[in-house]
Amino acid sequence: MNRIDDAMVAATMRGYDRNNLFAFVAAIIGSEEAQRLMEMYRVGTSKHWQGATVFWQISADGNVRGGKIMLYDRLTGHRVQEPFPHINWVHSVLRLPDFKLTQCFFGEHLLPYIRDKPVAIVESEKTAILATHYLPQYMWLATGGKCSCLNREAIMALRGREVMLVPDLNATDDWRKKLTLFDDSGIKATLFESLEQMATDEQREQGLDIADFLIAEQTPHGILEQMMQRNPALRQLVDALQLELVGIEEYKPSESSLKSE
Repeated sequence: MNRIDDAMVAATMRGYDRNNLFAFVAAIIGSEEAQRLMEMYRVGTSKHWQGATVFWQISADGNVRGGKIMLYDRLTGHRVQEPFPHINWVHSVLRLPDFKLTQCFFGEHLLPYIRDKPVAIVESEKTAILATHYLPQYMWLATGGKCSCLNREAIMALRGREVMLVPDLNATDDWRKKLTLFDDSGIKATLFESLEQMATDEQREQGLDIADFLIAEQTPHGILEQMMQRNPALRQLVDALQLELVGIEEYKPSESSLKSE
């Protein structure tokens, strides 16, 4: 057994109001656009952990190869790593008998429907979703891991397509080595190295990816960082008091305050 029933996928395509990743993405690009992209990429909500997300890996021929469950922080959009890395697989949680996981690219099911765009491949599923909003001239896929799916069998789904690899910082050298694999398979592929060339040492240490740069100035933390750059004293205050950003919300006057004006 190496596929999951479509009905299981459909059952997760709801509950976005309690999905932490949806909350993060919606805060940046709006709820309507966030829902469009989540549905487009077949991203579901899991009950395994409160607020968890399930990324379905569906092949170009429509087979559901697997579902990766992950928990994100609603505010930062980072994966929850404490007290342990919150990542699991649907087949493991459900203890499906004799299931054999054969991974494919996240978003691969879109390839037959989007034929007029070059393919861009990133590591993170979250990044593929956000990049689709900001850079829609590409068809974005994700490996779901540093070099997951960058193997001879998986890349066969990309035959006949123009491919650009967009690695995380510090993964550029590893992904450069994969270009030979594409060439040997008759697939035209290039490596996007601009991020690595423009990044600071601190950004490399953090292992940022293209989505971090695309949304840097639009998240609450990005807004705070801009404020601290304009006012160094604010950075000293934040550091000295070990302040933690709770959230930045749009001010909406109450009905009573409007009446009193």
